[in-house]
Amino acid sequence: MQTTDAKLRRISDFAAGAGVTVRTLHLYDRLDLLKPAEVTESGYRLYSEAELERLEQILALRFVGFTLDQIKELLQGPSRPLAVALRVQREVIARQKRRLESAIAAIDAAEESLSRGEPRDLWETLRNLMEAFNMQNDWDWVKKYYSPEALEKIEENLRSTSQELIEQGQRDWATLLAAIEDAAANGVDPKSEPAQRLAARWRELIAQFTRGSAEIQSGLNRLWSDPTHWPGDFQRPWSDAADEFIQKVMRRESGGAPN
Repeated sequence: MQTTDAKLRRISDFAAGAGVTVRTLHLYDRLDLLKPAEVTESGYRLYSEAELERLEQILALRFVGFTLDQIKELLQGPSRPLAVALRVQREVIARQKRRLESAIAAIDAAEESLSRGEPRDLWETLRNLMEAFNMQNDWDWVKKYYSPEALEKIEENLRSTSQELIEQGQRDWATLLAAIEDAAANGVDPKSEPAQRLAARWRELIAQFTRGSAEIQSGLNRLWSDPTHWPGDFQRPWSDAADEFIQKVMRRESGGAPN
């Protein structure tokens, strides 16, 4: 110990004992994620057992895949959101496990194709695998707009919905967006009955997704209003003209923006 208080350790001793770097502790301090118990007049950071316990919590949450911002939010709140977040993260990891198992199966199939001298089957197998992986990765950014509670509800909804209904919903959205694009291009009056029918259909499909959940609705609103996390190559699935049209229709209908 390098201090007069045997219960406190300087940052270098604390870091060594905890198995992290001093640089990591400086970062956690700057982020207000893990503050030292005391700072001496000489500027030395001192840490106690309480900080060690919190550090262990941080490292555990990092291990299962949470970001530092998420960890800060979780540790500041009550235990319920943390429990929800852990269940959601478990499902995320379970999906990753299934993807890896699919990759192993695809590699096994590719090796078998090679042994049979069938390169066409090999490349088709690997191409399908890459497409499936890319589709998953392309949409991981969407999760940043939803709270842990909302993600849990979405997962529950997906588990209770057949693939057939999911695909039907995708077709319904494609049909509606095409109709909105057409209405915008042809100058349909936002006050007209056809425009109001489009708005009603929009709200109906939104309701099918949210199932009355305010948490999901809030995340959905953030997703389309805040492009902060949009990938560089992402494009909204409807044009600016269609967006302006549906916004006008919704304002005419309810005095607010589309939800």
